Amino acid sequence: MDYNFIPLSFGELFSPTTAAYALATIGLAVHFGFTGLLNFGQAGFMAIGGYAFAITSVKWQWPLYGSVLATIVAATIFALILGIPTLRLRADYLSIVTIAAAEIIRLSVKTPEFSSITGGSEGINGAGATFNATNPLPEGSFGFGVLTYTSEQWWLRIVGWTVVGIALLLVFLLIRSPWGRVIRGIREDEDAVRSLGKNVYSYKMQALVLGGVFGGLAGAMFILPRSLQPDNYGTQLTFFLYTILLLGGAATVFGPVIGSIIFWVTLSLSDGLLSLGVNAQVIPITAIQQGPIRFVIVGVALMILVIFRPQGISGKKKDAQFSV
Repeated sequence: MDYNFIPLSFGELFSPTTAAYALATIGLAVHFGFTGLLNFGQAGFMAIGGYAFAITSVKWQWPLYGSVLATIVAATIFALILGIPTLRLRADYLSIVTIAAAEIIRLSVKTPEFSSITGGSEGINGAGATFNATNPLPEGSFGFGVLTYTSEQWWLRIVGWTVVGIALLLVFLLIRSPWGRVIRGIREDEDAVRSLGKNVYSYKMQALVLGGVFGGLAGAMFILPRSLQPDNYGTQLTFFLYTILLLGGAATVFGPVIGSIIFWVTLSLSDGLLSLGVNAQVIPITAIQQGPIRFVIVGVALMILVIFRPQGISGKKKDAQFSV
């Protein structure tokens, strides 16, 4: 039997996909975990960031720094457009608006009228070319066994996790600042914060922009090793991010990274184990059923975690209380 899936699964510990999901979940933690904004449209921020980066780098041939700046600006504008009319809504209504906004973005970029810019349903290929051109590592492959990667793959991992580290440091410092204490207060009792003379709407907008920028950068990072496909930004992406957030701890700084690692390692391991069972005819399922069942496994594990440890793996029980 082939057990190469075991080291490959643990290779997800530092894969660029894990880093991208961790960065997007850090943004979601700013929205929901720390501020109490029930944002179900983080996939929309990732789509905006991915398309801003891909269009400027592939279609318009901008340099890397220009594409990164365009990603940040696009995510900020989207946050302002989304937040100005909606941040006074209650949490349940806000969730409806944000999930609708994300779907509007995904369906709009697929329309034939915008296909000359967005690539339509086929998406955009080659978004990582400008990034790979900055690779200072020597050509060749490095590593050991199945965990051997090319210099471009190593460069993507180094930069991706560096960005995640910078985001973690920024959130760590902000949450322990007066600004962070205000947004935590908004999460726990918005009326009490308003009674102290704080502009709750302004603080919510700042949190939405900050988390949205993290989501936009994550969307750009996500497409660097692959092509941009609009269907990757469906509602299931936001639900995956919430799964990661709840796994690690919604109101923690490092929870998104822990949750992202657990999520992707578990998915990869379960897929490999199911493949062994199917090939050995021990598990009575087909190869087509194998993919959905691994998500069922993750879903059951999440249900157990929420029931017995709602604060997440690294969270505190008092932080699991929200005024939403």
